[in-house]
Amino acid sequence: MSTPARIRIYLTGVGGQGTLTATTLLARTALDQGLEVTSGEIHGMAQRGGVVESTILLGGWMSPKIGHGEADLILGFEPLETLRGMTHLAAGGSVLSNTEPLPPVGVSTGREAYPEMERIRAKVEGCAAKSWFLPCRTLGLQAGSVQAGNSVLLGAACATGLLPFGPDALEAAIRTHLAPKLMDMNLRAVELGVRAVASAS
Repeated sequence: MSTPARIRIYLTGVGGQGTLTATTLLARTALDQGLEVTSGEIHGMAQRGGVVESTILLGGWMSPKIGHGEADLILGFEPLETLRGMTHLAAGGSVLSNTEPLPPVGVSTGREAYPEMERIRAKVEGCAAKSWFLPCRTLGLQAGSVQAGNSVLLGAACATGLLPFGPDALEAAIRTHLAPKLMDMNLRAVELGVRAVASAS
């Protein structure tokens, strides 16, 4: 499958997961590959576990905004937020999602019920051309930290062939941009994400 020259990526999670850190790392990876990058962030209630949304647009876009039905790729760091973000998915778009919940504020306060993972998966699979579901928290812990789950998802995304660069580019960006003490753990996380996609394909 040929990679589109222009791609819009919608990232969503909840505060405390490091969604914005992952966005920055992925954007830096693209910049290091000589790609034109436009990125935006919607912090929401990040400090209280609220929804955090961000965007990365590759290929020369003027605005960082991604409207409903415009995202070529959704990266969901929290399953319920993946489900909520599906309104942004374009026809023929793809989704990678964590399967392990970190209930957002509405669920924690009892205002909302958390849907079954089977329902989330069915909805995503019914809308997306391709979808992958990974236990990012568990794989992050295997790499060395729950927070490394974000690099698991990024590594998986790079391994799908949907982006104009592969896992090697992400690993190079980790070596360049992350603190030395975080490097090995995140490199392990990328490798686990790549393996998870391979086994799911």
